[in-house]
Amino acid sequence: MRTAWRIFTIFGIKIKIDSSWVFIFTFVTWALAGYYFPSQYPHWPPWQHWIVGLIASLLLFSSVLAHELTHSLVARSRGEEVRSITLFLFGGVAEISEEPGTPAKEFIIALVGPVSSLIIAALFFGLWYGMRGINEPIAAIARYLSFINGILAVFNMIPGFPLDGGRVLRSVIWKMTGNLKRATRIASITGQVVAFLFIVFGISQILQGLFLNGLWIALIGWFIHSAAARGYRQVLLQEVLKDVRAQDLMDTAFETIDVSLTVQDLIEYHILQKKERSFLVTDGGKLAGIVCLEDVKRVPPDTRGKTTVREIMTPKDKLAAVAPEADGNHILAKLASSKIHQVPVIQGGKIRGLVCRADILDFIHLHSELGT
Repeated sequence: MRTAWRIFTIFGIKIKIDSSWVFIFTFVTWALAGYYFPSQYPHWPPWQHWIVGLIASLLLFSSVLAHELTHSLVARSRGEEVRSITLFLFGGVAEISEEPGTPAKEFIIALVGPVSSLIIAALFFGLWYGMRGINEPIAAIARYLSFINGILAVFNMIPGFPLDGGRVLRSVIWKMTGNLKRATRIASITGQVVAFLFIVFGISQILQGLFLNGLWIALIGWFIHSAAARGYRQVLLQEVLKDVRAQDLMDTAFETIDVSLTVQDLIEYHILQKKERSFLVTDGGKLAGIVCLEDVKRVPPDTRGKTTVREIMTPKDKLAAVAPEADGNHILAKLASSKIHQVPVIQGGKIRGLVCRADILDFIHLHSELGT
C-alpha cells in the first residue's frame, strides 16, 4: 500500500509527499551531484558537487510544487475545492474535489501551470545572467533550474490527457462539441498515442545502451497511458452517477446498535443474520455515530472479540450528511473528502436512510455488467 506523508500546509492546502517521492528525490540528487555538476564544473571539490546538487534538487521539487500550487489557487478562485497537493514519482498532482464545470474554467486552470513554469524559468534565467562571474555555484543552480523549468513547461503542454496540454485540448473540444464525454475520449486517445510514442522511444534508447534514460522515458510513457485511460473511466463514472439520487441508493431498513457491542457480536448477530451492511450506533439512546461493513473489515479477526463498535465507528461529529435529492457524484465526493464509508440521508432533521460506499460500488458494478 502506498503511503503519503503530510509535511506542511500552505494557503489552507495540505502538502504531502508520496513514498515514491523519496526514491526520485534521492535519484535526482545523486544524478546531479554525481554526474551533472561534476561534468559541468570539474574543478569543484566533491563536497561542493553534493551540496549544490542537494540544493538544486530541493529547488526543482519546489518548482514542481509551485506549478501545482498555481493550478490549485486558480481552481480555488473559481469556486473549486482543493484538498491537497501530493509530490510523487512523476512530479505532483493537485487533488481537486470535482472536474471543472465549464470548458473555460478547465482551460484557464490547465494553462496556468505551464505558464507558471515559464515564469519560474525566466526568473532563474535572470538570476543566472546576473550572477555570472560573481557566484559560480548560484549561477550553476540558476542555469540548471531555468533549463529544467522550461522543459517542464514544454512537456506539460504536450496535447495528451492528462497532461496540462491534454486538458487544454479537452476544454477546446468540449467547447466546440458541448460534450464532455466525447472531448475526454478524444483527449484520452491522444494521450495514449503520446504515451505509446514515449514508450517506443524509451525502448529505442535502452537498445542503444542508454539504459537509465530509456527506462525513465518508458516509465513516463506508461504513467501517461495509465492516467489517460483512468481519466476517461472517471468521466464515464460521473456520467453513470449524475442521474442517480441518494434516495435511490440509500438503505431505509437500518437498525440501531449500542456502542458497547463487540465487533464479533456485530458480525454474528447483526451482519450475518440480518444481512445488513450499515448500522446507526447509539449511546444511552442517543445517536453516537455510524458503523459500516467497511469499518468491520479493517479489524483483524483475532481482535474482533475485544474491539467495541465505539472504537471503529464514524462518530456523530464527523458525519457528513446529504439530502435525499443529492446525486451520486456529490455523495462520492462527500465520502472521499471526509474519508468515511457511509453518509446518512437527512430530511427535515430526521435520518431517512444510509448510503454506504458499497451501495455506490454495487450500483456501478450492476451498470457495468449491463453495459449501460
